[in-house]
Amino acid sequence: MTRLVLASTSPARLSLLRSGGIEPTTIAPGVDEDLVADRAASMGLIENTADMVHILAKAKAEAVIDHPDSRNAVIIGCDSSLEFDGEALGKPHEPEVARARWMAMRGRSGVLYSGHWVIDNRDPRPGVLPPATGKVSKSIVHFADISDREIDAYVATGEPLKVAGAFTIDGLGGAFLKSIEGDAHTVIGLSLPTLRELVLSLGIEYTSLWHLSQ
Repeated sequence: MTRLVLASTSPARLSLLRSGGIEPTTIAPGVDEDLVADRAASMGLIENTADMVHILAKAKAEAVIDHPDSRNAVIIGCDSSLEFDGEALGKPHEPEVARARWMAMRGRSGVLYSGHWVIDNRDPRPGVLPPATGKVSKSIVHFADISDREIDAYVATGEPLKVAGAFTIDGLGGAFLKSIEGDAHTVIGLSLPTLRELVLSLGIEYTSLWHLSQ
C-alpha cells in the first residue's frame, strides 16, 4: 500500500478520498494563498484562473514536504476556484458576499477549476527534489434559478461561506445546481480521475493507494 498525504484540511476532499477507498493523512499546509497568488501574479506567472489554482496547489503540496508524516508517502495539494464573468471567485467568507454572488450566479453558468499537484516523497534525499507533476481539471457548473428566499436560507446555514464559489455539490448547495458538464469530483475540489492520471505518470499504481478492509 502507498500512503497518501492530503495537504488540506478540507472535509469534502477527505470524504471524497475515503469514498474512493483511500485513507489519507491530512496535514494543514498553512499557505497564505493571497500572498502566494499576489507574488506569482507580480512575476507574470498567473494569466488566468487555471494558472492560479495550479500555483496554489503546488504551493500547498510543497509546504508539507518536510513534515515527518510526509516521509515515505505521496503528497497531493489541491486548490479550487470558480471563474464567473471573467473573475476568479474563492471563498466568500462573509454572508453579504455570498449572497451577492448567488444573486449574480443564479440561472447562469461558471467554470470550476481545481488544481492538483502530486509529489512522490517515498524516497526523500537531502538536497534532491522529489519527482512531482500537476494538472488542472475543470467542469462547467450550471446554476438553478433559485429565489431570493432560497438564497437567504442557504447563506444563513453558513455552508457557502467556506467553499470556493460559494456553493457545494455534495452538501446543501447540491439542490441549487441545474447540471454539471465534466467531472463532478472537480467541483468538490479533487478529481479522482486526475489523481489516478498523475500518480500513474510518476510510476505509481493507483490501486496501491486503496486502503480496503479485508
